[in-house]
Amino acid sequence: MKRYLLFLNLIIACWAVAFAQESVKLTGTVVGTAESVDYSTNALSYTVNTAAMAHDGDLSTCFASYARSYTYTGLDLCDKYVITKVGWSPRNDSLGPNRLVLGMFEGANREDFLDAVPLYMITQSCSIGTYGYGEVDCSRGFRYVRYVGPSDARCNVAEVEFYGYRSDGDDSHIGRITNLPTVIIHTVDAEEPYDKEHNIVSQITVLSDDDGGYILEADGTTRLRGNASLQFDKKPYRIKFEKKQHILPDTPAKCKKWTLINNYGDKTLIRNCIAFEVSRIAGMEYTPYCRLVDVVLNGEYKGTYQLCDQVEVNPGRIEIDEMTPEDISGEALTGGYFIEVDAYADQEVSWFNSYSYIPVTIKSPEDDAITSEQRTYIEDHFNDMDHRVYDSKWSGDGSYREILDMPSFIRHFLIGEVCGNPDTYWSTYMSKRRGDDLLRVGPVWDFDLAMDNDSRIYPVNNRSNWIYKSASAAGSMKTFANKVLEADPASTEEIYQIWSQMRFSGLNADYLDEYIDSLVDEINASQALNFKRWPILNRYVHLNPKTYSTYQAAVNDVKSFMRKRITWIDNKLGFDPSGARSVAIDSDAPVEYYNLQGMRVMEPQKGMLLIKRQGAVATKIIY
Repeated sequence: MKRYLLFLNLIIACWAVAFAQESVKLTGTVVGTAESVDYSTNALSYTVNTAAMAHDGDLSTCFASYARSYTYTGLDLCDKYVITKVGWSPRNDSLGPNRLVLGMFEGANREDFLDAVPLYMITQSCSIGTYGYGEVDCSRGFRYVRYVGPSDARCNVAEVEFYGYRSDGDDSHIGRITNLPTVIIHTVDAEEPYDKEHNIVSQITVLSDDDGGYILEADGTTRLRGNASLQFDKKPYRIKFEKKQHILPDTPAKCKKWTLINNYGDKTLIRNCIAFEVSRIAGMEYTPYCRLVDVVLNGEYKGTYQLCDQVEVNPGRIEIDEMTPEDISGEALTGGYFIEVDAYADQEVSWFNSYSYIPVTIKSPEDDAITSEQRTYIEDHFNDMDHRVYDSKWSGDGSYREILDMPSFIRHFLIGEVCGNPDTYWSTYMSKRRGDDLLRVGPVWDFDLAMDNDSRIYPVNNRSNWIYKSASAAGSMKTFANKVLEADPASTEEIYQIWSQMRFSGLNADYLDEYIDSLVDEINASQALNFKRWPILNRYVHLNPKTYSTYQAAVNDVKSFMRKRITWIDNKLGFDPSGARSVAIDSDAPVEYYNLQGMRVMEPQKGMLLIKRQGAVATKIIY
């Protein structure tokens, strides 16, 4: 009898669980944007086309917000529910179906939706008078759910539905927009970042399935970043956490500041990633971390971005001593310093013009911390180098080489040349360590106009000389580069030797083709959505020299450029890639492994296709 009762209780418990998880259409209190538009007068209204009309079961009514973007309609479910399905129907007019595409469903447990995560994004229109449905892949329970209209669409929707079952759920799985990590930003009152100075209070959520699932939810701020890229419709962002974070599991640096690069004018979306891989092959001391991601801001899909290091003094980034206001004498005054030859320097607070009129921004120590002694020291030190170059002090005591680290300068130059970057000397980073006179050049940065994407110098490979000679530069930086790279008689052989190292360390067209293909495979689903959000493949934007009918056509142009460019430099330097030469391996250098996306692999597994790096030498291996 006791066994029978236990068995009966087990059956009842199973039935209870099954019943509890039965997905039903959910109801609740309507929440949403209060201000609607009365289409008969185009006037603000609180009674016509309201958020509640998206939940009245009547396909002839609709919600139409007065503001065109960042508006929503949803439900307070009064308890937590795991959402299994969402439904929608378009507004009953000719614009209705298309005004739903890229609309976003979100779930949250805060009334202000700061902690919201995506449940489902509409990618295809449906017909008037019908419903579209989407399955939700999220195990977390939510009290608040909503539909956020796409940009410039007034959140037009006739009906919105949510299905699910009552449960707290768990965080075993929260779906992303595509296979890429998703970076989700919600700002207080949905305020859109509007300049580089004002930091908007934000909740930042990062979703990635790497290493079995990764969810980061942290407080921070968001603002715009960049210079020319600020003018694009698709905005670049800088996010800053309140506490240092590994924003994704594979990031070398644990930092507060991270960048979201928009790559708007780069129709491949991957030029920076390719250039950073060339930087790793070249053996640059530091190459910024980058990862392709999807970005959602206040419930609105913003497209494919490049999540990247903020280039700054920090472990895992620019690894030099971080100075304090007390470091004003002796060896402490000698570093570390992080500076940028910068065409926009005069827009910054802490900057100077050098002896030969090269504009330089002092990045670290920062504006609000640098002392007059520190400012004088780094300005004098840079000017000492500049003066020696200007006076052609090539060798011996007093040579500019006592201050400028030539291997890093040449590597930086060659990376810019092989990638065809017109901005190599428009923006050039340098750093100086404490107790060391050398100014080291790097990291490389900003390749959206590279690889034949600049109409001013297109086609690059038809030119007979180095690209930097035809490109713009910050102040007199082009003259400085001419003197260092050409007037100095020792530089020709050094350029040849470092190019040889790069070529025998894995820089070849076949490898780059494979690397680019791996990026394309990774980004394929995301780029399709990106160009749905920003339909510019067949439009000239910024300095594009040509347009494209397909994404793959844009990628093929980059692959062709890189193949031809490597051959161009081989011929320019008289380098024979078939020569029986090798590069000496520094046996004291640590061995590091990277996957074909350029991400560090800490625990390689047997059979993995990897890049093995030791010092300046990189080889492709099967582990």
